[in-house]
Amino acid sequence: MLLCKRVPALGRRLWQGHRAPSVPELREFIVRNTEAVSGSLSPEITLRLLTPRCPYWSQAARLWPFGDPYWAIYWPGGQALSRYILDNPAVTRRKKVLDLGSGCGASAIAAFMSGATDVLANDVDPLAAIAIGINCELNKIPPLRVATENLIGKIEEKWDVILLGDMFYDEELATDLHTWLTKYKRLHGPEILIGDPGRAEFTKYVGQNWLQKVSEYELPTSTQEENYGLTSSSIWRFV
Repeated sequence: MLLCKRVPALGRRLWQGHRAPSVPELREFIVRNTEAVSGSLSPEITLRLLTPRCPYWSQAARLWPFGDPYWAIYWPGGQALSRYILDNPAVTRRKKVLDLGSGCGASAIAAFMSGATDVLANDVDPLAAIAIGINCELNKIPPLRVATENLIGKIEEKWDVILLGDMFYDEELATDLHTWLTKYKRLHGPEILIGDPGRAEFTKYVGQNWLQKVSEYELPTSTQEENYGLTSSSIWRFV
């Protein structure tokens, strides 16, 4: 697999050619170069993903014309987060939910399926926003609200639940998240759930003492192979 973890999307160029493509062209590109699949830890959800049967699977990430396709991978933290939400619908039922770093949108879709009244999928990659819309269509749900603004540090809007899947992949980002989540938790008191398979950057995270483990899932064999042998993924509550 060409990608081992997520990296910051800020500053990436959406288009490396001479003319910015239209939204219909981007949709067509996503559909042509991904595959609609279900399975992993949440077979209830169908997603358009990069798979071994897709043209770009075995090529270097730099050859992908729109920047690295992190939204086209169902990362292990997101898988666990989606599974937890589907198994525990009361967590998001009748709640206002923010899915930060939404990627393919799986956790946001799981929250909607579990009865959330308002869901915002947030990812700074504009192509992810289009992919999330396509994935909503695949799952026969209304289009979710999507924001491409960087919301880390924003405290004005009140969310009942904040979801973060595979976001602690970089030490600097982890520090920024901790500062923001600490301030936000004190101000608004939301439920904050983090999905992570135990990456080194997460285990070294300065806020480990602020976390309470609530669930752990064994990853499918294919996901283990694609993520350098990580065998499980856990859900942590930021307390």
